[in-house]
Amino acid sequence: MLAVNIGTLPRIKLMGFVSYKQPWLHFKRTTNEYVLYLVKSGELHLRENETHYVLKKGDLLVLEPNIEHTGTEKHICDYYYIHFEHPDIKSVQVEDMLTMARRLILEEEPQLTEGGSSICHFPKHCFLSKKVLSLSYHTMNEMLRLYRRKYFNRGLTALKFTEWLIEVSREHFIAALQEQEGSTTKPLIKVHALLDYIHEHYTDKITGSRIAQEFDCNYDYMNRVFTKLTGQSIMRYVNRVRINHAKELIEATHLPFGEIGYLTGLDDPYHFSKVFKKFVGVTPSEYYKEVQKQGKNLR
Repeated sequence: MLAVNIGTLPRIKLMGFVSYKQPWLHFKRTTNEYVLYLVKSGELHLRENETHYVLKKGDLLVLEPNIEHTGTEKHICDYYYIHFEHPDIKSVQVEDMLTMARRLILEEEPQLTEGGSSICHFPKHCFLSKKVLSLSYHTMNEMLRLYRRKYFNRGLTALKFTEWLIEVSREHFIAALQEQEGSTTKPLIKVHALLDYIHEHYTDKITGSRIAQEFDCNYDYMNRVFTKLTGQSIMRYVNRVRINHAKELIEATHLPFGEIGYLTGLDDPYHFSKVFKKFVGVTPSEYYKEVQKQGKNLR
């Protein structure tokens, strides 16, 4: 497993797609950068130090810098490749895959760097599911188009690459849970989807009937499962997301509190103030004064 600081963008040095119609043997080399392979068809046989890999359609592998790798057999193959550098990435052992997967899916506090950036745990070698593979082919082609553009190509490619790393990481952990726990994972996956839905729609009017319709479920049952897995009810979580965004707006802007409430899905000013105080402990105006005071002390 590779631990990547996603607060820092990788530097894309080279990327492309190759299609070998005749059997081909990968050459021997040692690079000072990471090399990612995603196989589309055929087979790619590689050895990194003493570890042998046979990559087939859907297989992903990240070779690490300053380690010799070489081909071991000739084969026809099509694959995408990305050479990249990153100042904050390291190989780690994950002792408890299931605990990490649950924490990631239920949005508990992520592992952070000293600077406060999140750490993404990405598989060094894995097989991508049909769903993720289709997404990955699309993303790789989009990255290639960005990479070949005249302006800002490497930066835009790095952004898309980081987004893809996060998505593959998340799906990898979900797959690990499903493999280990089978049908008992279904409620967890549904809660995971609901968490995404809440973050995308918190500015809208979210009701029990709307959730039941969107997720084709009984709301009371969904709420019980959600509460059991996250420790809070659905509506409490919705309001927590809203208030966290309200705090960001208060800290970064001088918008009226009524407008901030509107932008975070709490239209009624009195209700917004009441909910804000319930979560933060002070009213929006008191919180604004605290923020301004702290700002002056820092200057």
